[in-house]
Amino acid sequence: MEQEHYKGLLIIYTGPGKGKTTAALGLGLRAVGNGLKVLMLQFIKGSWPSGEREAAELLPGFSIEAMGLGFTWDTRHTPEEHRQALLGAWERAKQAISSGDHDVVILDELNNAFNIANFPMGDILTPEAVIDFLSGRPPHVHVVITGRNAPQELLDKADLVTEMRDIKHPFHSGRGAVKGIDF
Repeated sequence: MEQEHYKGLLIIYTGPGKGKTTAALGLGLRAVGNGLKVLMLQFIKGSWPSGEREAAELLPGFSIEAMGLGFTWDTRHTPEEHRQALLGAWERAKQAISSGDHDVVILDELNNAFNIANFPMGDILTPEAVIDFLSGRPPHVHVVITGRNAPQELLDKADLVTEMRDIKHPFHSGRGAVKGIDF
């Protein structure tokens, strides 16, 4: 059966363990290999260099846009600046999804935007608003949402949910992020 006969899936990668963005990237890589067009919008990650953005530039059909301002505990940006960046990312996501130009749209760290205590997004962006918007997306568009603490409302609507658990990580023994592995 041809791909166009299937309704786009809502996929969520969540949990406290490492690998949510990496799983989404793997799915995106598989999609591009099958001729699909992929867009990843990064809601929190800033514009610093990353291996995934460098790699995506080498793959026709795979685009990554860093929409966030970076780590929210970084005091170079005010909570309001972060809120506005997240709102801009959501507006870009709505445009990208509704256009139907991409077969897969990855909303990297969207779940984190719902849960950042120092600048709650409840008055700007809610799980209910996301669900409502996604229910009207073009039928061929698959949406992948990553980030810790996925809201129950999204989990209930998702077609596929994977939870990453942290069993062991070098960070716990004092080792920093490793280029090519963590970024």
